[in-house]
Amino acid sequence: MARRISSVLETLLYRRSLKRWAVAGSTAQTVDLETLRGWRGRAKALRRLLDQLINEADHRLALPLVGSAALPKPLGTDWVWRPDLWTNALPKPGMASVPGKARIGEGATLFHDCRTSELTLRQIRNTRESDIAPFGFRVEVFRFEGSFLSLVLDLPDEAARGLKLRHVIRLEANVEMERPLGIFVRLNIRHGPNLEQIVRELPQNGAEAMVEFDLAYSKMNEKRVEKLWLDLIFESPRMNAVTLRDVTLSRRPRAEF
Repeated sequence: MARRISSVLETLLYRRSLKRWAVAGSTAQTVDLETLRGWRGRAKALRRLLDQLINEADHRLALPLVGSAALPKPLGTDWVWRPDLWTNALPKPGMASVPGKARIGEGATLFHDCRTSELTLRQIRNTRESDIAPFGFRVEVFRFEGSFLSLVLDLPDEAARGLKLRHVIRLEANVEMERPLGIFVRLNIRHGPNLEQIVRELPQNGAEAMVEFDLAYSKMNEKRVEKLWLDLIFESPRMNAVTLRDVTLSRRPRAEF
């Protein structure tokens, strides 16, 4: 009952406030200047609070929802994952003059070897109907005098747990770029004192791209797998902007005959 009374009172106060501001708006051309000055100050203070509320509401209510667990899951998959960079908002969404080693968020680091950095990066909000990931990630490069630019993604422990030579690891990405450039994907597997590396080039036959790593062709010791991470290597990135709208990884056992 108390909650219902409170709701009724809030509604009445809200309607009274709307009516008061409607009257103020309709009489603003004739009221004395001193009164108008006071109204303007209160209206500006109210507008700042309303803009803050509207911006936060638009951000949280936009689709796809922040933290969304919606993931494409190919047939037979026993593990699927989207990195935090495309799932949750970063504390600091952008960075200019990116240093040679820039920790972006949980498990994501950008590396380059330019003496003078002319790189910017930022996390963007995905709002298109076709988007599944809540966020995208954009790197803009102007002059680039270095020899490499790579985004390193640390895979969670679940990726290594139970990993066998009969597994196939798949990366799916939605990529936009201002002009064509090569993107190579390197899977790194730490097994005991050794490191297995498998490199694939991401196809450029549209925004949707996919590569697979068949571990049967590797020299991985499946009894000693400790950690996996992924390098996305951008070839000749100068004067370009690359947007990764989504990145997901999955794992499935190869069909046995």
